[in-house]
Amino acid sequence: MSSAPPPPSKKDIDACRRCPLWERATQGVPGEGPRRARIMLVGEQPGDEEDLAGRPFVGPAGRLFNRAAEEAGIDRPAAYVTNAVKHFKFKPTGRRRLHQSPDAGDITYYRPFLKREIELVAPRLVVSLGATALRALTGKPLAITKVRGEVIETADGLRVFPTVHPSYLLRLPDPESKEREYARFVADLRAAKREVA
Repeated sequence: MSSAPPPPSKKDIDACRRCPLWERATQGVPGEGPRRARIMLVGEQPGDEEDLAGRPFVGPAGRLFNRAAEEAGIDRPAAYVTNAVKHFKFKPTGRRRLHQSPDAGDITYYRPFLKREIELVAPRLVVSLGATALRALTGKPLAITKVRGEVIETADGLRVFPTVHPSYLLRLPDPESKEREYARFVADLRAAKREVA
């Protein structure tokens, strides 16, 4: 039986004061899923609903992701799902909290948590959902359009499969482009699943 410590918990994340994002956020949002999951999916950061619930991918983008993952044959309970940044970064505007993209400093602050999750889960493949996750995993900014759907191996041997973040699909302006890009996203997730089959 392994005596390795568990992945970072909400308590671990909330105890960290290196990054100022904890001051406004309701709580830290740790990853969830089984130890030794074959596939890990990494998003950008918790959104408004995730911040309130304390769980990753439970808001609108998370529900879209769950539907796409199911269509692609990925069993979410068997996968490890987390975010590169563990607190919600937002701008308060009256009653609403508007999402703000994490910057390079935010990514760096939370990298030790993500690194610990990867070491403990030891997935065969990590799917990066969006540019922030890809930067957190590779250590450099890369254009999703140039590497989407290809397996990238990092300097430390991590296999990363880049695709878009599901929130991108929610922002598309018309039903036709939403449908087309959703189908492409499902195809990406299917391809990722084949990599760990």
